[in-house]
Amino acid sequence: MALMITEDCINCAVCEPECPNSAISHGGEYYTIDPGLCTECVGHHDESQCIAVCPVDCIVPDPDRQETREDLEAKFRALSRQKVA
Repeated sequence: MALMITEDCINCAVCEPECPNSAISHGGEYYTIDPGLCTECVGHHDESQCIAVCPVDCIVPDPDRQETREDLEAKFRALSRQKVA
């Protein structure tokens, strides 16, 4: 499933440059993750890089975006093709 950033975000910005899909951006009060771009780092890393660097543990699975590993791999492939085109 895609990830989301909760209101516990302290706007430290360490997660944004770690995202290989540029899914993280500043959304006003706190950072946000575009679920259409989030692959939980599938295809890039063994673990979600934003979660690994977050100092306040405010990045969690989005309960409204249920995706299997296969779904995330397919999204990674589709995003990779878009970058090449």
